[in-house]
Amino acid sequence: MVSSCINCEHCIGEKCQLDWEIGQMGKVGIVLFGPSLDAVSGVSSHVKLLMASSLADRYKLMHFQVGREGRAENKWQRMARFAFSPLQLAVFLVRKKPRIVHINTSMDRKAFWRDLTYLIVARLLGCRVVNQFHSGSAPQSLFSSPLLSSILKRFLLASHVVTVLSSGAVRSHRAFDSRIAVELVPNAIDTKGLLDVERERPVGGAPLRLVFVGRIIRSKGLFESLAALKLLKDQGLGFELRVAGSGPDEAEVLESIARLGLTSEVTLLGPVFGAEKDRLWLGSDVQVFPTYHNEGLPYSILESMAAGCVPITCPVAAIPDVMRDGVHGLFVPAHDPAAVAAAIRRLADNRAELLCMSAAGRQRIAENYTVDRLAARFGEIYERVA
Repeated sequence: MVSSCINCEHCIGEKCQLDWEIGQMGKVGIVLFGPSLDAVSGVSSHVKLLMASSLADRYKLMHFQVGREGRAENKWQRMARFAFSPLQLAVFLVRKKPRIVHINTSMDRKAFWRDLTYLIVARLLGCRVVNQFHSGSAPQSLFSSPLLSSILKRFLLASHVVTVLSSGAVRSHRAFDSRIAVELVPNAIDTKGLLDVERERPVGGAPLRLVFVGRIIRSKGLFESLAALKLLKDQGLGFELRVAGSGPDEAEVLESIARLGLTSEVTLLGPVFGAEKDRLWLGSDVQVFPTYHNEGLPYSILESMAAGCVPITCPVAAIPDVMRDGVHGLFVPAHDPAAVAAAIRRLADNRAELLCMSAAGRQRIAENYTVDRLAARFGEIYERVA
């Protein structure tokens, strides 16, 4: 009876769970806050990268779901979640007994009040707090009221470490209060399927293969890109643009494509993921992404450079920390279709420069923006904070 029980599927599953629990004994517990791991979200991607990294060998990593991304709920359910989630967090922390709470947040008002409550709960229960900001906003811009700014300052000072994505954000936090323990920790990507795949050498004189990957909203610069392509088409330049993503301005984008006479050159693919997205990056020459959105560090910039797809973008948030103008890609001013058109024309007319930028971008990502680098950086922080 015993031997047959050991071989049954149910008991094998229980043994695996027991082995895992034994393996976690003695490890420092860390709770990573973030949306559902199934959500299409930059923060979800970040949390999944950390949980699958080498950090899992050193620490007991746990996920606590926050936010509405990945949830199907109505207004009343959202209100109930907002009201009761601090209690849920308290119960979670009492049961799991982590040493560190890692809050993933952004510098906006709704997230601030939620995460302030979470920080209070965590500190009252004796947890250390790592507060990671994923947006490019400066703390000085969140509130105009001196009282509310004072509360924000206390929130940041109550965090044992605050991490941000750009050198500019480090400066703005130190200017807000020099006592804030702020550190620079840029995003990273899983480079498998991008860096380790050799690109096909583009055929000289062939139409430039352009790509946009991201949420279809006006502030990502897609409308300026379409206006730029209209200028280039009128000049007789050949090209193709593939747009991957979805968003609230998708219908307006379709109208603009038709109005500008670009239906033969521009294709909307809808959302793409995984290997399909990797193939899209590897099969494109230039990423057209003149964003003026409140970015942190867009994953699309890191992914395109890893694939050797040269970015044309705006120098906002953490992007200038990653790429140098004329070395890894080209910077253009926001809201400037003529500048976007000139940048595309420059790369179309100088394929040798395009190839140099492609190689330089891949090297830049390999040296600075891998998951191993991200895990090592947070490992240092966790060790100090714990």
